[in-house]
Amino acid sequence: MTTPYKTLFRLGLAAALISVVYVAMAQPNNGFDVSNSLIDPAKIVAGGPAKDGIPALDNPRFVSADQAVFMQPNDRILGIEIDGVSKAYPIGILNWHEIVNDEINGKHFAVTYCPLCGTGVTFAAEVDGKQLDFGVSGLLYNSDVLLYDRQSDSLWSQIKSQAISGEMRGKKLSRLPITHTSWRDWLQQHPQTQVLSEDTGHSRDYSRNPYAGYEQTRALYFQVSHKAPAYYHPKERVLGLQVGDAFKAYPFSEIDKAGKTRINDVFAGERFSIHWDRNNQRAEILDAAGKPVPVIEGFWFAWFTFHPETEIYRHPQS
Repeated sequence: MTTPYKTLFRLGLAAALISVVYVAMAQPNNGFDVSNSLIDPAKIVAGGPAKDGIPALDNPRFVSADQAVFMQPNDRILGIEIDGVSKAYPIGILNWHEIVNDEINGKHFAVTYCPLCGTGVTFAAEVDGKQLDFGVSGLLYNSDVLLYDRQSDSLWSQIKSQAISGEMRGKKLSRLPITHTSWRDWLQQHPQTQVLSEDTGHSRDYSRNPYAGYEQTRALYFQVSHKAPAYYHPKERVLGLQVGDAFKAYPFSEIDKAGKTRINDVFAGERFSIHWDRNNQRAEILDAAGKPVPVIEGFWFAWFTFHPETEIYRHPQS
């Protein structure tokens, strides 16, 4: 089974071009109406799969930590805690599904992951009092997944956290704090955690990374609007912080240079502390009150192409 977004690249150039032309003629933009798009429709590209070709998980099953025998200590997960209930979403599963529509105590949210940008973002699944659930459109903008909500068929940019076309155009999604870390680390902090089960109802080899090697290479599969400066490897992991209309990137390599588990910073007039765990490659930002701030963790190239005006945290000795 091939990687969804690699499909065109494995066909060979000529066959890939024929495939793209055929798909475009058969169903432009995978059937989505982008006539009122906030962004240039020419920058919305087909990733290969059709609408729902990458199946979101709508009725996710979970197992207890001691039942999660498929998990290895270094496996990467996205972790969330709401009302004292914690859940872990293995990247090994998210690579194949990209969206999990879930809820805790009646609070609905969507866990989203874009393997091409390394971005795991969780959104409250409600806009203007209307509950939404999301699917994978098969379309990309700046190499990042475009979600769609099944209530209005509007397209949503994951990194912009905004509807870019359709009935919901211009509406924003509220991001929730989420932890990118190792299974070992999450389990130690949350021994009662639930874990997304591999029993998804879909036939996938979750032990295999369909994007193996992608994070190490400098190559991108799709064009982006703004090429990131070569200060860092394009796939360098960064924390992306937004305060109002101001943006700042905290590259892991810069955080690590401090040799500390906590760094204090002031940005856009607000005080923050960055907490760093080198062993588990976990970084998070807390506000002045000590509460986790919803940030976007992902690859340097992805953060920069959406926010070319970003400030960058650099360790004083850099």
